[in-house]
Amino acid sequence: MKKLESREDIEHLVNSFYTKVVKDETIGFFFNDIAKVDWDKHLPKMYSFWESVLFGQMTYKGNPMGVHFPINEVRAMEQKHFDRWLELWRTTIEENFVGENADMAIYKSENIARLMAFKMELARRL
Repeated sequence: MKKLESREDIEHLVNSFYTKVVKDETIGFFFNDIAKVDWDKHLPKMYSFWESVLFGQMTYKGNPMGVHFPINEVRAMEQKHFDRWLELWRTTIEENFVGENADMAIYKSENIARLMAFKMELARRL
């Protein structure tokens, strides 16, 4: 196992994670059927997002919360979906990486998922 310490590591992590996501029965449909993700555009954004979150490299430009609201309007993004996202993310990290940044990637993802789940639920109530 290696430490999570470079952009290349993030690319490997993100690619491995989304390989699982697209096949997943619980959340894959959000990406495949609702958002119809263009992976050539989405993956580089995710590389930059996690590079910014983990390494402080301000390469990400965007509003991750904002892009999820339209999806939430089509199909509710519920706590169970965020739990599954976290499970896949955590598993992917643990299969590939060890160390402080790997632990931080899990910790940060838990905070992100908690905030997104809260905001998606709030948006459905308004």
